[in-house]
Amino acid sequence: MASWIQGKRKLVGLSQQDVASSLGISRPTYIKLEKGIAKPTEEQKAILSRIFAMSHDAVEDGSAEYIPLDKVDIREIPKENEQKFQQVLLYILGKVGSRPNIGQTVLYKLLYFIDFDYYEKYEEQLIGATYIKNTYGPTPVSFAKLVKNMEDNGKIVEVKSKYFDLDQTKYIPVKEADVSSLSGQELKHIDDELERLAHLSARKLSELSHSDTPWRVAQDREVLNYEYVFYRPEETSVREYEQL
Repeated sequence: MASWIQGKRKLVGLSQQDVASSLGISRPTYIKLEKGIAKPTEEQKAILSRIFAMSHDAVEDGSAEYIPLDKVDIREIPKENEQKFQQVLLYILGKVGSRPNIGQTVLYKLLYFIDFDYYEKYEEQLIGATYIKNTYGPTPVSFAKLVKNMEDNGKIVEVKSKYFDLDQTKYIPVKEADVSSLSGQELKHIDDELERLAHLSARKLSELSHSDTPWRVAQDREVLNYEYVFYRPEETSVREYEQL
């Protein structure tokens, strides 16, 4: 059923939110219908038959043209807020940066999960940073440039160290984060993510990121798409979805 729902929606020119609103469910829950993770109720089938001008029988057996997923338009991601990125990084470093496991690789993963988990929960960007698929997990593209800018402006200091005989790059905050650009909801989300993830090793965080759908569906060095958080497995999903 998933294929034809998606196909008919595209044929009639409706967005996922358009159909979700008609069904009285959230967009992430509707995406589960398109993917086939969930099945529509009888009432929802009746609504779909009206939306797509199909008979109830056609809705039941899914007799409609199929459009592959790679033909579906993906919502554009807003450009990242570099100033906000810097303040979030300073906030993370102030909270957990002194822990022995918090090196550059762990920071990459913490930033990734903070960003992508927030998008799954609230369908809004927190930083909105761009991440690419690397061998050891997601990498924020602008990290090196932003860190250099922060070093040049006396906000952080880079330190080379060892962690279990492995080379490690750590960052020491010189200035406190200016959290005025962060909402209470955003700060709570960051705190919750640090509580949940900051104790993990780089290896454990890499393994977790490798099981996450945005990383799994991307090609090497390809930008990770925020929209795929709505296709996550239970292991990485952080949102409680409505029951159909």
